[in-house]
Amino acid sequence: MPSGAGVGAGVGVPGGGREPLTEELLARLLVSATPQEYLDQTQVGERDFAAYLRGLLQQKGRTRADVLRACDVSPSFGYQVFQGVRRPSRDTAIALAFGLGCSLREAQRLLRRAGHSELYCKVRRDAVIIFCLEHGYSRFECDDELFRLGEKTIGADGAGAVD
Repeated sequence: MPSGAGVGAGVGVPGGGREPLTEELLARLLVSATPQEYLDQTQVGERDFAAYLRGLLQQKGRTRADVLRACDVSPSFGYQVFQGVRRPSRDTAIALAFGLGCSLREAQRLLRRAGHSELYCKVRRDAVIIFCLEHGYSRFECDDELFRLGEKTIGADGAGAVD
């Protein structure tokens, strides 16, 4: 498993409460009459991402405008992501993690909730990003480090949505 938070760690989430363990969610799914019943009761998926993002925003005491400036995501696209209208690419989700000042654990959860793979320390580029997150680098400082080491920068393809 990738470095960082384990899947279903059952830890607190922004806005209070405890995120259910994966095993608890699986048990609910298996006793549900239909997949729709499970999805309606558990609030999993993309809706969950926007709520998590807004919870982090509140927890960190930041404004959307501050976060979007800090991660160089266009305001119009960024506001759509915060509202759950658009889903970010993996690099945009990573940029948002930097803009929010996320810990590695928070960044891993943000990536999972956005529907992307976690950062994995056996992948050279991901290892650099993990280091930068853990050492409090900005998104721009991380890009400098990635460039210096010959890796694709976070903003190389432009911050955007999943096609």
